[in-house]
Amino acid sequence: MRALANRRARVLALAILLAAVLAGVYALGLLIPEEAIAGSYLQAGQAPSLSHPFGTDALGRDLLLRTLKGLSTSMTVGIAASLISAGIAVLVGIASAIGSRRVDAGINWGIDLVMGVPHTILVMLISFALGRGLKGLLVGIAATHWCSLARLIRAEVLQLRGQPYVAVSRKLGKSSAWILVHHLLPHLMPQFLVGLILLFPHAILHEASVSFLGFGLPPEQPAIGIILSESMRYLSAGQWWSAVLPGAALVLLVLLVDRLGEQVRRVLDPWSAQE
Repeated sequence: MRALANRRARVLALAILLAAVLAGVYALGLLIPEEAIAGSYLQAGQAPSLSHPFGTDALGRDLLLRTLKGLSTSMTVGIAASLISAGIAVLVGIASAIGSRRVDAGINWGIDLVMGVPHTILVMLISFALGRGLKGLLVGIAATHWCSLARLIRAEVLQLRGQPYVAVSRKLGKSSAWILVHHLLPHLMPQFLVGLILLFPHAILHEASVSFLGFGLPPEQPAIGIILSESMRYLSAGQWWSAVLPGAALVLLVLLVDRLGEQVRRVLDPWSAQE
């Protein structure tokens, strides 16, 4: 038991450390003023150096500062889209599990329909229909990433409905709303939290890919997808740093969030805690 407690403490400490790193990157990006990423043609196209660790782009803007600013923008979109998508997943999963057969069949049909279309294409269509920009991108990501978590929530609710304590509560005359609040929702919080964290990297990658293709954020927005899209035209001129270094920062962010979600799952999941 002492070894298990020490292991859980180490896992929890690592999860807190990763969360602190992500929060630091997010806060640092928000604190960077717009004047700091202004262009200067005298410094255009400079390779990575001590003064500009990521180099500068074709307009003389510092790529490190733009990357940090872009990561904070991507994280803002990812957080908002993940929260909305996870909330939709919980509502749809509960409705499918406790509803009638027709409701369950209709929801499962809708999930199959959404999952049958590639997410990037569906996000692009929704974003284009809503006029692109932040609103269209946010709605598109939030509307396409809830399906897998909804199925997990549905399966968990179906399992919880058969537990003895739920049957006892019904015998005691408790309403369905009371059972939902006091029995179902507390057991669904670990799945919701882990699902929320694991949805986050998917939302960031889709934001970057859709913005890269020109269907997401506007060109003046300092987002990773915009930075990578602008760098493509200068790769043939030898400015490899304008694409490689911001892209590597995006990959590192996604890996950190994925690692954070894995550590949180190992802390909250009783099965993995015994591994």
